[in-house]
Amino acid sequence: MAFSLATVTQWMAGSMTALVTPFKGGEVDYDAYAALIERQIAAGTRAVIPVGTTGESATLSEREHIAVVTHCVETVKGRIPVIAGAGSNNTVAAIRLAEQAEGAGADALLATTGYYNKPPQSGIEAHYRHLAEATDLPILVYNVPGRTQTDVAVETLARLSTVPTIVGVKDATGDLGRVALHRRACGKDFIQLSGEDMTAVGYNAMGGQGCISVTANVAPEQCAQLQDACLNGRFADALELQDRLTALHEALFVETSPGPTKYALARLGLCREELRLPLVPTSERSKAAVDRALDELGLL
Repeated sequence: MAFSLATVTQWMAGSMTALVTPFKGGEVDYDAYAALIERQIAAGTRAVIPVGTTGESATLSEREHIAVVTHCVETVKGRIPVIAGAGSNNTVAAIRLAEQAEGAGADALLATTGYYNKPPQSGIEAHYRHLAEATDLPILVYNVPGRTQTDVAVETLARLSTVPTIVGVKDATGDLGRVALHRRACGKDFIQLSGEDMTAVGYNAMGGQGCISVTANVAPEQCAQLQDACLNGRFADALELQDRLTALHEALFVETSPGPTKYALARLGLCREELRLPLVPTSERSKAAVDRALDELGLL
């Protein structure tokens, strides 16, 4: 690993981008993917996350999933951390993804609770403990009940925080109170990252260390500046940046993500709008909202 578990609280912070997976004619567009990654690094993004929810991992085959992680690692060349998605509602499949991501050179893992089968808290805990036993990589618990229909209870996360390689949480609940509850239950060294762009400044003010961002796909420099301002305690500057980014945050979620984000990237000439079914291109009404937000930021 280029970035060690011993120093994880130092490098797993700031603006991190949940990368889209660009497609071309139904296949992964690796040239566009490499260009997107280079743009992120140049903009000051602290880490990239391939094949998460925003990367349409649910529609990738296992072979494609690992190929995308491998390509990401090879493109990054150790310049910033690569936090590979290892999400599945099948623990055995998640372990297989984790093992292969580690073999490909990923620096950490982002793993969901599982989707559709709605495991109880005991099942969620067992899922992550089995994952931790299978890999030496640091693991982020990804709590996104809007996608998975399961919510990691504070008490469950507290027990998981005692596992040495389970180092933090990506919290996409939108509940800022969770930050304080997690600090009390898991300790101040447990990494807390926002999974929701709109409330990221408030999340950091409550004690978070950064954001795994969708908006950073489109406006990586502004998102990096915002998160750096938070890390340095310059919340007035962060608030000003957040005000400028708010219209884009909103526009990118007017329909199911990453549809609007891929449209925005297509408008910027960075990749095609193409998604995999059952996701479809964004409606004209939503495209107009994205265009307005891009224009407001001076990106068009």
